[in-house]
Amino acid sequence: MCDHDAKRGLCPVWEICGGCSYQGVPYEEQLANKYGEVKGLLLQKQIKYGELLPIRPAPSVYAYRNKMEYTFGDMVKDGPMTLGMHRRKSFMSVVTVDECQLVHPDFNLVLRAVLDFAAERGYPHYHKKRHSGMMRNLVLRRGAHTGEMLINIVTSSEGDFDEEGFVKMLLGLPLEHTLAGILRTVNDRKADAVNCDELRVLYGREYYNEELLGLKFHVGPFSFFQTNVEAVENLYSYAIGLIDDFENKKVFDLYCGTGTISQILARKASGVVGIEIVEEAVEGARRTAALNGLDNCRFIAGDVFDVLSGLSEKPDVIVVDPPRAGMTPDAVEKIAGYGVDQIVYISCNPKSLATNLYGLQYMGYRVESVQPFDNFPFTRHVETVVCLSNKNARSKDYVEIGVDAEDYYRIKDSGKDRK
Repeated sequence: MCDHDAKRGLCPVWEICGGCSYQGVPYEEQLANKYGEVKGLLLQKQIKYGELLPIRPAPSVYAYRNKMEYTFGDMVKDGPMTLGMHRRKSFMSVVTVDECQLVHPDFNLVLRAVLDFAAERGYPHYHKKRHSGMMRNLVLRRGAHTGEMLINIVTSSEGDFDEEGFVKMLLGLPLEHTLAGILRTVNDRKADAVNCDELRVLYGREYYNEELLGLKFHVGPFSFFQTNVEAVENLYSYAIGLIDDFENKKVFDLYCGTGTISQILARKASGVVGIEIVEEAVEGARRTAALNGLDNCRFIAGDVFDVLSGLSEKPDVIVVDPPRAGMTPDAVEKIAGYGVDQIVYISCNPKSLATNLYGLQYMGYRVESVQPFDNFPFTRHVETVVCLSNKNARSKDYVEIGVDAEDYYRIKDSGKDRK
């Protein structure tokens, strides 16, 4: 049930926490701003489209995040220990966020209990400049459809951490979720990131179960997974519904992540090739495909342009879901070169989307529809699903609206150093 009209007060730390930027802004205004951003960028890049549809609101405005990565620190130098998010525009200060509105109340309860546990025992937080101290991060994950929760405390190897007392404390909390696992990650690296030198399972197992559009997933402590499951189910269902016919056809799912879309498509397609540069995500996609009994998915780790350049097989349908930076101009040209009837583009960044559509438009594709989605209320993030077709497109139509070869290849050459 959508809770757009839920009456809640402002988060007490919204002005200093770096997590939200739209606190206090009415939800309809948030939607209008995001829709306006998409429309403005399309206009700026002279994208000719069939229709720009009204933005689809999130299923839930509050408590939608299924993962949070909190940091131990302090608000003022040598002050009381805090646990939460980095202060806005500040690397060193950390704000305790035990009343966050974007997470399930269980997250806030666990955060406060863990902070009190560490403070009562006098455990020092890890100091980013001195590179000393014990407490580093708390990572919480939950299954929106399964009600399972995974707790991962990240410490250095410095000092003696009371693992037994930690587990006992957590098992005594009045949580709505079932604790699937309590983990301890030991991280002695200097970088301010959650790295794993050693993983210890203190209770249960090292993953939680989740379901998404009928697929089963084992989500581990470091697995990539969609942050808002209910919203992404709506988005994926819509995106796949745009494809006219993929039954018994070959599909390329590019920038496939852990292969969720690949596996949904595999139920009807003759075969799916998923390509993703993050090797851990590809390994996860292979495990999940096996878990779901899908043997017509093949996942390849590598840069999309490089992998496609080495493949002899051709797709009938292409789905792309690139990271925030979008696709490189070389990848755009390679993808357009297959000449498939339809390309479905799933975007998490309207700016890079508009740039990529500019190139695809020049290459002869027509933007049939643009559908924005709000999957992350109270933040500035906006997702967009675009359907492109080359069935009736003619290159000269797009040159006339300002996409000329000189300008396109200037953009193309600027992106040669691919990451």
